[in-house]
Amino acid sequence: MSLERIEARPQTLRLIALDRVRDAIMQGQIAPGERLVERTLGERLGVSRSVIREVIRNLESEGLVESTASGPRLSTISPEQAQQIYEIRMQLESSAAAACAECSSAETVASLREALSAIEAAHRDKNAIAALKASTHFYEVIFTTGGHEIAWEIVQRLNSRISQMRAMTLSVVGRQAAGLKRLSKIVDAIAGRNAEAAAEACREHVREASLIAIEMLKSK
Repeated sequence: MSLERIEARPQTLRLIALDRVRDAIMQGQIAPGERLVERTLGERLGVSRSVIREVIRNLESEGLVESTASGPRLSTISPEQAQQIYEIRMQLESSAAAACAECSSAETVASLREALSAIEAAHRDKNAIAALKASTHFYEVIFTTGGHEIAWEIVQRLNSRISQMRAMTLSVVGRQAAGLKRLSKIVDAIAGRNAEAAAEACREHVREASLIAIEMLKSK
């Protein structure tokens, strides 16, 4: 596990540490089931154990970490849990995409295409974290444009687990190109203000990702 040491000491130290540990999880540097040792993480990041304790509490609230008799460990996701998360994604994202298409503007479409370009550039640079952040922004535009702010709040609560599985599926050969093609199809439907096509493109995208993720989880 390689974590970049934090040299600055701003007021947002806890948030920086949280981002570093979360990024390490998304990149697979911390394996599911692995114990999170406060002293080790603190030394690697150059922060106190109290900061790490707060980070772990945050990660527990996100569902990424679970408390066990031997200490906090990175949570594992079962195929059944993954299925539930993808079902929630499919319902919320398809509904938000349809609403976005109904009221989309040139500015909305430009923002979505810009996010797509950022995702593509991140894949090209093999920057998994940048790709995940750009993907999150892509969906944020869809949800907020469609007026689905409450649904977006629900997605954000699941976002760490969604990103964890998204990182896993993107490791499959050919998935990055296929995923971009699916996302482009969503944008094209929104640009054409075709709500039904936007919703169906979303469902296709999530369905394909769920099949890959659940198969991978079953094989572990």
